Amino acid sequence: MIMGSFGFNQTAAEAAPSEPVKGDIFVEKIPGIDDDFIKGVDVSSIIALEDSGVKFYNKAGKKQDIFKILEQSGVNYVRVRIWNDPYDSKGNGYGGGNNDIEKAIEIGKRATASGMQVLMDFHYSDFWADPAKQQAPKSWANLNFEDKKKALHNFTVDSVQAMLDAGVDVGMVQIGNETNGSVAGEKDWTKMSQLFNEGSRAVRAVDPEILVALHFTNPETTGRYVSIAITLKDNKVDYDVFASSYYPFWHGTLTNLTAVLKNVADTHDKQVMVAETSYAYTAEDGDGHGNTAPKSSGQTLNYPITVQGQAHAIRDVAAAVAKVGDAGLGVFYWEPAWIPVAPDKKLKKSKMIWEKYGSGWATSYAAEYDPEDAGEWYGGSAVDNQALFDFYGRPLPSLNLFKYLETGATAPLKIDEVKDLSLSLIEGETVVLPETVTAIYNDRSTGSVAVVWDNEALKQAVSGGAGSYVIEGKLTDGHLVKANLQISPKNYVKNAGFENSDRSMWEITHRNGTDAHTSYQNKASDAKSGNYSLHFYSADTIDFQVEQTITGLEPGYYKLSAFVQGGDAAASEMYIYAEAAGQRYTMNTSVKGWANWNQTEIGAIPVEDGTLRIGGSVKANGGAWGSLDDFSLYRVQDSGSAD
Repeated sequence: MIMGSFGFNQTAAEAAPSEPVKGDIFVEKIPGIDDDFIKGVDVSSIIALEDSGVKFYNKAGKKQDIFKILEQSGVNYVRVRIWNDPYDSKGNGYGGGNNDIEKAIEIGKRATASGMQVLMDFHYSDFWADPAKQQAPKSWANLNFEDKKKALHNFTVDSVQAMLDAGVDVGMVQIGNETNGSVAGEKDWTKMSQLFNEGSRAVRAVDPEILVALHFTNPETTGRYVSIAITLKDNKVDYDVFASSYYPFWHGTLTNLTAVLKNVADTHDKQVMVAETSYAYTAEDGDGHGNTAPKSSGQTLNYPITVQGQAHAIRDVAAAVAKVGDAGLGVFYWEPAWIPVAPDKKLKKSKMIWEKYGSGWATSYAAEYDPEDAGEWYGGSAVDNQALFDFYGRPLPSLNLFKYLETGATAPLKIDEVKDLSLSLIEGETVVLPETVTAIYNDRSTGSVAVVWDNEALKQAVSGGAGSYVIEGKLTDGHLVKANLQISPKNYVKNAGFENSDRSMWEITHRNGTDAHTSYQNKASDAKSGNYSLHFYSADTIDFQVEQTITGLEPGYYKLSAFVQGGDAAASEMYIYAEAAGQRYTMNTSVKGWANWNQTEIGAIPVEDGTLRIGGSVKANGGAWGSLDDFSLYRVQDSGSAD
């Protein structure tokens, strides 16, 4: 198998000191890594950013060419995306860096001048290509398949040759971007494989020493990479490197990443790498466009959202690739320089800059090519908080992790993150906040640290009753932590969700001569919460009520609610009810399908003598089914309230 030459002479044993070096961050040395390991970055948007006025600075605070900064930080490879024609009919750029071959050549020349090799990332599209969209370039839209093959081949030959003629040190060419199930508009794997081979054949024709990579994503999906690798083999696709995207917050465990890449390497004799990765160092948004991470749900955030957490995350991705063995080539960090174009200006100013220079992820002009995505959501950078520079172009300590991977690095021990607390309790219960919290240190260790809470805020929360409160605390080093306190009103219904085995407080009546057709069912999928619910079903008529008498209530107004779910209940009559002082209050309800819980409420029920009878009534035809769960009775107002 052909290996690209990286121009390093020292072995790892000769180059790497035995002890970690001193730095601004902790980086654990990666066993088995050497100087040939790719420590790459994708800075495809850099020309558009610089045209927009963005400047970059070295650690000393002096303005410096970003490629020099990257090289001094240990980066040895630069990836650049290439779109065929990212412009509309009037010459307006689609954005995302407007990355045509001319931009790629300019970026490639600067990377080469700073001693870094270049990976050409062909999207074979006029704009973003990913698993959700692989649109053919405008000029290929009406070509038959044979002509599309020729067009792809010729475009690849011409582009690679142009890069080489410009003196760019091209070490690798990527044939397509995240081509999980499509490339250049083709979704059939037989045709896709032919297109891959046309790209590969073009690269081999220009320079057989250049590595050919194919790029896929979602390594967390069971069997995906095994299936793709087999399909490529069956279709006799010629390539050297099987590349994967891996974003820690989306793409599963690192153990799985190593396993799936090692399987491809060992089974198919391919080299492997991570072509895209990144992690957030702050939750702040620098340009008003919104960020892809962190999100409150749907993401796995195993590292602190800090500079040190970012460094640990990317170090671990590199380690996962290195664990593959000799076939593990390295990693590329995606867009570490895509920072805000005008962090101190109004959003309106940033939008004007994005539109003019294409330094946001998309401009409004992209609507002609990609109306449903770019045309709808065009704007700035969604990854400015995942950059390796701050919002003002100053390098973060995490940028230096690339030069520390072989040696490791140490830094003064300090607290990196303290996770906020969440507490839920019932109104009237005693609120006790912990005297210590768990701190995560920058070397990944943890420890208990004393915390001083804002007692005045805590007193106000307790006196305020039901509601949501935030109590701030401070550690001795100045770190702040929050206790998110949720106080729920007292529920006066006993065993409201039927979870406790003693259900004697509930009385069930099967009416009009019907046989028993209810049960306390232990089945979490049929319960609103917990495991139990009151289940009903009969092949004959459904006709029952379940009720409970509650005593000792303070005079005032109360709100009753309950949940019901089920189906096949034609001609039904369902309601919840409350009886107090000879008055009956009801509210109709209905079933809307399995697990589609319908909450019904009765508000402002007056109670004067302290007693209230509450319940639910269900009548329906034979074959109806469902369950009742989570009754609640809350006191909402004093007697005689104006409302």
